[in-house]
Amino acid sequence: MDASTKNRLIDAGLRTADSGIADEDEIWSHYSNDKVDIGERLASVIRTLHAANPLTRKLRALSLGSSSEPQFRILETAFRGGLYLFDIDQKALDIVEERIRRQYTDHISTIQGDYTGISRNREYCRNFLSEKLDNRKVDLITLHHSLYYCAEESWCGLFEELLRQFLAHEGAVHAVLMANSSNDKRTTTWLYNHFAGKFFGVRNNQSLPALKKELEQSRMFSNSQIMISTSNVKFFVNDFEKFMKVIWMILLHPNVHRYNDAQKEEIISFIIDNFWLKGQPLLQKQHHLVIYRGMDFKGII
Repeated sequence: MDASTKNRLIDAGLRTADSGIADEDEIWSHYSNDKVDIGERLASVIRTLHAANPLTRKLRALSLGSSSEPQFRILETAFRGGLYLFDIDQKALDIVEERIRRQYTDHISTIQGDYTGISRNREYCRNFLSEKLDNRKVDLITLHHSLYYCAEESWCGLFEELLRQFLAHEGAVHAVLMANSSNDKRTTTWLYNHFAGKFFGVRNNQSLPALKKELEQSRMFSNSQIMISTSNVKFFVNDFEKFMKVIWMILLHPNVHRYNDAQKEEIISFIIDNFWLKGQPLLQKQHHLVIYRGMDFKGII
């Protein structure tokens, strides 16, 4: 590759650095098997919930950090008693609201706000239940790639409040998150740890396996099955700007870390040399955590 071509790619990468999270997530969803992977595990959770409930009962679900997730279609069909999509990004919710109007799915509600308040304020939780969830608890709560924006030290408190305030007596929680450590330079985890570590002195300490151990020590989960599994995801798109938009999403720019122009150029050059020129897909190892509460049989994941 000559210098002028690489400079054009660097300029393209810089232009994409402040893309909206909804646009970035849509590209990731369209060109990776992440949402297929989540959908497969989600189907297992729904199958378990159906086995635990009468066939005539309409189930309800709350998705935290829902974005405009493609698995919305699975949730819409399975939770006819009410589906509540909670996200901080109004643009993502606007996409869903247009679909709700177009397809007449009036059992779905969108809620704009920051879900992390759940772990800090019980009065907030009580008001949320009465005002947003029609004062009825839900059978499923999902956190699909949304825990990145919540500090790990507050996770246990968050999950305790979810069970205490919002989850039905027989219900499930499904969380998905990328693994927090990897020696493979082709992975999202390595990229984040390398560049966020180099420029901001931080590493990914958000671990669902570690959360599982912590939850197992909490009395709140004494009547729960806590399960974890691992899966692998690939992402590639033959459009450099789209590829870089996903890289910025993985590196949490600019919502968590704001890289300066020199740092951005170093990142873009690395992506060109190690991914783009080689046609190398971005890899992601991720964990699924499922909590089943109040069931007298073993759930599946």
